[in-house]
Amino acid sequence: MLNLVFGTIGTFSLSLILACLLLRWRCRGIGPAFGRHAGPWAFLIVVSTATVSAGMGLLLVVASHHAQAAFAGVVVPGRLWFSPFPPQRDRLSAGRNLPASVLALLFSRLYERMGDDMQAWTDVRLRAASPEPKWIAGAVTYYAHQVRGRIKDEAAQTELERRERSIICSIEIVRLINLDTTRARLEERLQAHPSLRVRSYPDQDLQALAQRLRSDALGELHQFLDRIYQLGQHKQLIYPMRPSAYRYPARQAEPTAPDL
Repeated sequence: MLNLVFGTIGTFSLSLILACLLLRWRCRGIGPAFGRHAGPWAFLIVVSTATVSAGMGLLLVVASHHAQAAFAGVVVPGRLWFSPFPPQRDRLSAGRNLPASVLALLFSRLYERMGDDMQAWTDVRLRAASPEPKWIAGAVTYYAHQVRGRIKDEAAQTELERRERSIICSIEIVRLINLDTTRARLEERLQAHPSLRVRSYPDQDLQALAQRLRSDALGELHQFLDRIYQLGQHKQLIYPMRPSAYRYPARQAEPTAPDL
């Protein structure tokens, strides 16, 4: 009886660990599964999987009369690896058995909450960078520097570098417009912009052009942040609200009265 209890507890513990690892692996390229909003659903998935695993192990023990058979239940979390659960699943599917349908429903809610986590993460960084045009360019430079060398996907790294150049060029043109630069210099920078869309606006009102470029830069920064979040680079500090930018001057020690 004691072996049965230890076997069941061991199966549950191993299954819980394995389910956590497989869920993290499954959600790579989407975002962290255990974020603020998604965490409760991820926890429910791994605990449910481990519970089913322990229950199956217990049935195997009863059928085989061998306590070691309980550990065979650890194969259950493998379903998180091999089963195709689409990102959207709002109701139980008639074509699936009940456990698979319940897992599909749980994964649907998990993916929705992961989207909420990514949106919240991105929004706070966009709000911090949006007040000043130079902060938009500074933000993309800062985040690009933080993730450079950590991303192994060459295509993703190329995409991020392209967006970084586009944002910096857009903000540079906005700066030139605000400085009342010459038309020739402005058109030169417009022609050098990576985006072909911008080159079709050289004759527009300059302030409208500056507003359009600033809006485009914010949109590209949004896409840049979404991409690095999906690639697992979601632990950067918020630019420009870095600790180094808000250090208070060291307080000088006040002179003490000499001992009498």
